[in-house]
Amino acid sequence: MPTTAPAAVRVLTEDEWLPCAQEHADRVDRYAAPFLERRHTGRKHPVEDFLFTYYTLKPGQLRRWHPGSGVVLLGPAARERENWKHYRPLTAHERDALGLAQSTVAVTVDVDAFLADRREAVDFARIILGGTLARPAQFGCFGLHEWAMVYRQEKFELRHEYLSLRLGGQATDQVVEGHRIRCSHFDAFRFYTPDASPLNELQPTRETQRDLEQPGCLHANMDVYKWAYKLTPLLPSEFLMDCFELSYRIRAMDMKASPYDLAAWGYEPIRIETPEGKAEYVAQQRGFAEETQELRRRFLELLDQAVPTTSQETR
Repeated sequence: MPTTAPAAVRVLTEDEWLPCAQEHADRVDRYAAPFLERRHTGRKHPVEDFLFTYYTLKPGQLRRWHPGSGVVLLGPAARERENWKHYRPLTAHERDALGLAQSTVAVTVDVDAFLADRREAVDFARIILGGTLARPAQFGCFGLHEWAMVYRQEKFELRHEYLSLRLGGQATDQVVEGHRIRCSHFDAFRFYTPDASPLNELQPTRETQRDLEQPGCLHANMDVYKWAYKLTPLLPSEFLMDCFELSYRIRAMDMKASPYDLAAWGYEPIRIETPEGKAEYVAQQRGFAEETQELRRRFLELLDQAVPTTSQETR
């Protein structure tokens, strides 16, 4: 018998859940289909490829719809999910409780099996999301992490060999040298060039990640998508795509504020080397911080519904 069950169970017939699965696939295809076509033809896009290349979830995996925990899917089309990882058929007792015939195909997310495999991921997501939600946002970085990634890059391996620097190498280096560099996000900081790393006021590590992430950080906000897919299939795919689409928009802003010349892709730069560009950057940064904080609240609510916390657990 399952031991971890949400407080409420929702039962969906095929007529109810198959259209949801198709709508989700169509939503994913708006982003995945162009990426797959570019990959097939050997082309790259500096903005739109990122969520499929930096993050580990493949387009086919993203396209697979999940209702989230506490939902029972009925009908022959659900049978294949009996063999999907972290799914299970309902027990005879559960079928009786829901008034379902024993012959009915009925499957649901196997929360116990998921926790047996991924309990650490659930706990860490609560720590990261809850901690970031509670901290004040910082708005003084001006996106200089992308500039630090190419600082004195002629000495090192080029980060994006198919992109040119908008100001050229020397002027780009001068922008880095003329500003305070204060990135709080380890997964941005780790891509700095060796000469740029000592210039950062913070020296974030994987161990300090849970203490340093803050809601003004574009990369921390994009990573809400990462935490969502790491907890698939506990969370509904509609929420996962809300996270994906917000990350997609943040990535566009991040790259417009970068040192790269993206005119060929139709992106006007946010010139963070100027006062006007800094003001534009911070305005958009504040908007994304507010949006992502709301996503974090929803994330934690969904997670608490799927895996209720106990008095012994600390968020």
